[in-house]
Amino acid sequence: MATYESLIKLNGTVGDLVFYNLNGKNVVRKKSGFNKNAFKKSPSYEKVRQNSSEFGHCSKIGKIFRQCLEPYIKECSDPLLYQKFAKLMTEIKDLDAISEKGKRTVKQGISTEAGFQMLKSFQFGDVQPLGNSVSISAGLWDYSTVLDKNISVDDIIMETISVNFEEYQSEHFNEMISIEKPLAEYVFQKHFSDDELKFHFLILKKDDQIIKMGFV
Repeated sequence: MATYESLIKLNGTVGDLVFYNLNGKNVVRKKSGFNKNAFKKSPSYEKVRQNSSEFGHCSKIGKIFRQCLEPYIKECSDPLLYQKFAKLMTEIKDLDAISEKGKRTVKQGISTEAGFQMLKSFQFGDVQPLGNSVSISAGLWDYSTVLDKNISVDDIIMETISVNFEEYQSEHFNEMISIEKPLAEYVFQKHFSDDELKFHFLILKKDDQIIKMGFV
């Protein structure tokens, strides 16, 4: 982009140049080489289209998770959390070995052992991840979680999240687990059917501060 001085004020396109006024200055720039029709149809843009499609998918899925966990993410005070979580979704999507390039999904990637482990290991800001200190098991009517005996907490919060990866929709339930006295095992509700893909996100608080949280 460049400015120019002339007695004739141009506004519009002349050949490969575009003339217009910007903040009181006469500006000229070359036409963009980008062509929407070529982007949609040209074989030379195929890889770009694939990457764009997968990037959009990962961004939408990442946003769904972040919206469900917004109250806790705010306490992380990490200005780069959006970018870090988007990168995580992309890395998990890359584990999809079933779909063709351009159609790989977070759902397929997260269904692998490696993909789910990446989700569990993600650290939200300075808050410590759960690591191996927490586990859950499924019963007929409910679930239970077991905490490492060395962890001392005042509050246990469980977020159960169901994600529709095709429609980009979600449901989630928040449950405060009673800890009137320390137990080896804490029971929480089963909110979705067994055939639905669901995620459990556990928040541990001490003195009203989050000390650990993450997917489990």
